[in-house]
Amino acid sequence: MFRYFILEILVPILIFTLLRSILRSLFQSKRTTAVRTPPQSAPPTVVAGGELKKDPVCGTYVSTGASITRKVNGELLHFCSTACRDKYRAA
Repeated sequence: MFRYFILEILVPILIFTLLRSILRSLFQSKRTTAVRTPPQSAPPTVVAGGELKKDPVCGTYVSTGASITRKVNGELLHFCSTACRDKYRAA
């Protein structure tokens, strides 16, 4: 019984695992050397903190340093995104 378990179940599982790891390492090494990503530039800096203003379209509070602004009737409005700014423009 114990010999059956080792020969019929354990050995095939070990062989399968070994072959899978060998094939995976071969294909991953080719994939990582063939695919090269261009160097990424640093993300734009956004001033953290500061005063928060409410977006008139969606109601999200956005930092004045990170907001998209638009002057309407002499009042400076702050938007969280260009989509909200464009929605306000359409209204």
